[in-house]
Amino acid sequence: MAALWWPRTEVTYRSTQPSSVVYEDGFPHVLSLVHEHTLSGRHRYRLVIGRDASASYGHWVEVEPYVAAQGVDSTTWTGQAVRIRFRTGHELAVPARFFLYGR
Repeated sequence: MAALWWPRTEVTYRSTQPSSVVYEDGFPHVLSLVHEHTLSGRHRYRLVIGRDASASYGHWVEVEPYVAAQGVDSTTWTGQAVRIRFRTGHELAVPARFFLYGR
């Protein structure tokens, strides 16, 4: 017998671009760590970086579930990239060119 779970999505972490960092598209950006529970019980995590604070649109990067489930330690925004450090010690850098101009 297969167990089914009600699908849901939740933002487990959010970081907003600081006012000291200005990107060439002129918009403020938000990074969200989104945890998706699927109907089959699978857990998927993704980073969504973009102008949409609801995390429904932007540049997506899949994150390994174990790493993401441990949480985010810090986020550093620079003019060239946003760097995410997880509590496991893993780091991920996303170049700004991938999330600028509504991508």
